[in-house]
Amino acid sequence: MDEGLWDAYDRMGLSFQQHAADSAYNAHYDRPAVLAALGPVAGRQVLDAACGPGLYLRELLDRGAEVTAFDASPVMVSLAGEQTAGRARIDQAALGEPLPYPDNAFDLIVCALAIHYASDRAVAFAEFCRVLRPGGAAVVSTQHPVMDWLRKGGSYFQATLETDIWHTPSGDQAVPFWRESLSALCAAATEAGFLIEKLIEPVPAETMRERYPEDYERLGKEPGFLILRLLKPAGPTSAWDTAGPGITER
Repeated sequence: MDEGLWDAYDRMGLSFQQHAADSAYNAHYDRPAVLAALGPVAGRQVLDAACGPGLYLRELLDRGAEVTAFDASPVMVSLAGEQTAGRARIDQAALGEPLPYPDNAFDLIVCALAIHYASDRAVAFAEFCRVLRPGGAAVVSTQHPVMDWLRKGGSYFQATLETDIWHTPSGDQAVPFWRESLSALCAAATEAGFLIEKLIEPVPAETMRERYPEDYERLGKEPGFLILRLLKPAGPTSAWDTAGPGITER
């Protein structure tokens, strides 16, 4: 397990959970858009991949899903367990490594703002495809590659390990993440066997307008995050589907 890409969450601990519960980018931007892209979940087997402190996990359970979750951070696993009071199985496991689940185990997968921490995104997507049932979908959100490139500079096309500094109540935290191009991210998904059903550049929820007006105005003009809704084909794909990376709309 590549501890360097996850241990910031051990250090932030409860302060991250408290921040993400009502922050502009987590609670009023990513979470509403990801849950909308996921669609109805009642009665479905859902994997919350890199679940963090359990905010999506709790929402999924409240919407009637049967949820399994994992995170690489033992602190986040503990916090997620407190959020769910034993209503879900929560494991310690890392994106980009083999997952402790059988083939075809889940109807849906949600991976919110975490794929950029996986050292091997190709393996992460391959494992998602393995544990997802044919016809199932994975919804993956991440930082927008173009906006990361504008912030960090350098070559847009070269995968680069970057570091952001987050200002938290527990002090400044260095948070490393992988920056890569949109085409590389999409190729990792399609080469794992997925079809891209939707590519979403979310707009902020209306709840942000009054609570965080400056963020609402900014995110209404430029994207912050990116969401992929990925489908695992229910049957054999055509030669066109397997010829290479692509984006499909149904």
